[in-house]
Amino acid sequence: MSYFERVRDVVSGPFSPEIMRQRMAAGWQLVSIEWRRELPDQEAPRAGVFGEEIPYGLRISEDCQRLEVHPRENQTLMLMMELLGQDFSYASIVSDLNEKGFRMRNGGPWNRVAVFNMMPRLIEVGPRLFSSQEWKGREKRLSQLKSPEGL
Repeated sequence: MSYFERVRDVVSGPFSPEIMRQRMAAGWQLVSIEWRRELPDQEAPRAGVFGEEIPYGLRISEDCQRLEVHPRENQTLMLMMELLGQDFSYASIVSDLNEKGFRMRNGGPWNRVAVFNMMPRLIEVGPRLFSSQEWKGREKRLSQLKSPEGL
């Protein structure tokens, strides 16, 4: 599995192509360019421009510099992934989540549509979840339950 390092350069003066050459020579790849401008007084901010949602399972760190794992939401993702791996229906997953006291971000109980809408997020976090020690422990328990000796 490949690991990547990311860095964000804050440009405080005119852009210099020399910065690009130095980074590329050091093995960095350009993955994003972010632009900003000051809004004229008569122009209001568009809806959603400043309100980008934090991916489920993450939260803003104490120092407000990065995103970090949200323990309770991460447990929710783990349980969803485990139940999907056991071929539970959406209704069964919803029931299990709600019975165990897991709630959506807005504080409401889970429903089938909300669980279905989490599928892209589960695909995104799957590699991280599957490589975690917690998942390996769950996987071991599951295999013991499924084996003839576990019956």
